[in-house]
Amino acid sequence: MGRAEFGRLLRAARQRSLLTLESLAETSGVSVRAISDMERGQSLPRQATLSELMDALDLDEDERRRFVEASARRAGRSAGRVPRQLPPGLAAFRGRADALATAYGLTAQAARAEGGHVVVAVIGGMAGVGKTTLAVHWAHQVADRFPDGQLYVNLRGFEDATRPMDPAEALGGFLAALGVSDLDMPRGTEERSALFRERTASRRLIVVLDNARDEEQVRPLLPAATGCLTVVTSRSQLSGLVAVEGATPVGLDVWTREEALSALAARIGEERCRAEPEAAAALVERCGHLALAVAIVAAQVSATPQLPLRTVVRELSGTGPLLDALSAGARRSDVRAVFSWSYRALPPETAVFFRHLALHPGPSVSAEAAASLAGVGMREARRMLRQLSAVNLLSRDAEGRHVLHDLVRAYGVELVEQEKDDGLAARIRLLDYLRHNADIANRFLGPASTAEAVPPAEGVVSVALGTREEALDWFRQEETSVSSALRSMNDPRLLRIGMTLTQDWVGYYSVMGRWSEEIATKRIGLDAAQRLDEPAAVVRNAAALARALAETGRTDEADRYVELMLGQLDRIGPVERAFAERTVGWVRGRQKRHEEALHHARRALEIYRTLGDDRSTAREMNAVAWYLALLGRYEETIALCEEAVPLLQRDGNLRIEAAAWDTMGYARQHLGRLDGAIADYRESLRVYGEAFDGYNQAEVLDHLATAQREKGDHAGARASWLRAADLLSAIHSPRAERMRANAEASRGHGDLL
Repeated sequence: MGRAEFGRLLRAARQRSLLTLESLAETSGVSVRAISDMERGQSLPRQATLSELMDALDLDEDERRRFVEASARRAGRSAGRVPRQLPPGLAAFRGRADALATAYGLTAQAARAEGGHVVVAVIGGMAGVGKTTLAVHWAHQVADRFPDGQLYVNLRGFEDATRPMDPAEALGGFLAALGVSDLDMPRGTEERSALFRERTASRRLIVVLDNARDEEQVRPLLPAATGCLTVVTSRSQLSGLVAVEGATPVGLDVWTREEALSALAARIGEERCRAEPEAAAALVERCGHLALAVAIVAAQVSATPQLPLRTVVRELSGTGPLLDALSAGARRSDVRAVFSWSYRALPPETAVFFRHLALHPGPSVSAEAAASLAGVGMREARRMLRQLSAVNLLSRDAEGRHVLHDLVRAYGVELVEQEKDDGLAARIRLLDYLRHNADIANRFLGPASTAEAVPPAEGVVSVALGTREEALDWFRQEETSVSSALRSMNDPRLLRIGMTLTQDWVGYYSVMGRWSEEIATKRIGLDAAQRLDEPAAVVRNAAALARALAETGRTDEADRYVELMLGQLDRIGPVERAFAERTVGWVRGRQKRHEEALHHARRALEIYRTLGDDRSTAREMNAVAWYLALLGRYEETIALCEEAVPLLQRDGNLRIEAAAWDTMGYARQHLGRLDGAIADYRESLRVYGEAFDGYNQAEVLDHLATAQREKGDHAGARASWLRAADLLSAIHSPRAERMRANAEASRGHGDLL
């Protein structure tokens, strides 16, 4: 159904654009055969291919959405179980015969799982020499020998715009691709690395670790299976991997003269090179035989088929000195001259767009983020992205996002500085794009916000989101952008919008159970709040940090932020004070310091009552009641919950009402009033059901089962635990197995786990 629908859409769009199969193939870079197969419903595109087709067809936003929906329906989430993360390969790959011979020998060794050790290759060389191109080409060529898929990550080891990627972040992406849910994702690098080795132990995978900084960044990412092939690229030698892990070094230098000429001819045509052999040789010499430089010059030459090669050589000879970004002072090619020549050929508006694009701090950029950076509309942005791709100043990753080589990015930043522009306006638009759309997306992830959405600044793209899945897809698309943007937020003029941005993104991390990302993000928000000396913001960020740390068992560390909140009480208003006291009570409850929890919850309740805030009062009454129950004061618990429930029902606060019924059930059960407890638990289940809260329903079912067992109803207890297990399995919670074990134990009236 999905393939047929996508094929129909593709054929209709091509015919509307008056394109033949051949002309669409030429424009998009996708083969005629592949397009024909898609139109006939025999296949569907990868994300990068889909993006190329949509750009070539110049679709509007509604049409693009239909294309994406049609392609997404066929795969479902199970596609992530066999990851296909490689960026597109290079059709005009040439040379590297010696390196490929070594590569294919290592491939055979990994495919046969020879030697009893993991096969790791380290491709080393200077910037722009073609390390990534070789790694990706190699991986595509041998992918069929590794049926469990391919993993790829850009570790950002040498990008000036952002820090190297934390191994924990890379592992999070790998584990998600291997089917690990957000709820089951471990917090730290060591735990994630151990789970990664476990998940890859019986698989045959290719793992490409691109642009690595050092051995310490790479080691946690190495699979343990002898049937896996790991390819690492780096400007460093990574001799530690060779010495300790037995990695095989594959050194790359610039092309030979013959290889460079072959690559040029593959891109611009053999005839042009044969017609001007001396100019062709001079041209690749001017490029220093560097792969990146040859590719960029060739793309520009291909766009001007009437331009003599000798004219290109003359124009390149008149440009400026070397680009300092080349690694280790290896000034073997005039890269800036190549970039400058290609840049000056751009239309003026595309040149401005390119400068803005260079300010993006992440490894890849979506079309929407690029448009926001430049302050242009989506149609204009897509047109200019195509122009930059056509001249090889831009490439695409496996998800269809746009990638700037870090040397190209460095050149673009130089241009911005030459224009005496600090890029502040563009950076603000990028942060506002991430803030505004996160605010909209959050409305699909939890209870609807009562606050009115703050409109975006002029020039910022507002993404059309209509469902929870679309909201989650947008968050996933921009995760690397927001992470990089927040970590590069050094300008004090960006502190306020950056602090707001952390608040909008922490909701996504919280919903997905991404505690480590939530904690890292809130640390940035707290730092901004402290630098701005805004006590209310300090309290909000410290509260979020304390909760996340306590949630992940780091209760001692949470104390630091509890003290920070309490130290701000004299500087904030009553609403913020109540919020701070309520949070401190929650953290103390997690720390099992129940007397302190009760003390702070009562102080919050007193403030809410003084403010006349009935909704917050009723919610806090349940918190106080729960701490009373934990202290064994069950009659007080029941009385307070009975007072709170009518208020909660009046306000339609379903989750807290359900929690209050659960609290009453807990108190009655401990008083031995089992019939009343079971009735309370069943009412809690009903209300949580109205709130579509399966996780908390499972919690209540666990409580109900214990009361049923205590009453002697073992069949009822077993049914409750099995229902809880089903609910927890639906959200991939590891607690589901404990519920099933309890159910099985109840069959024989055995001991429970």
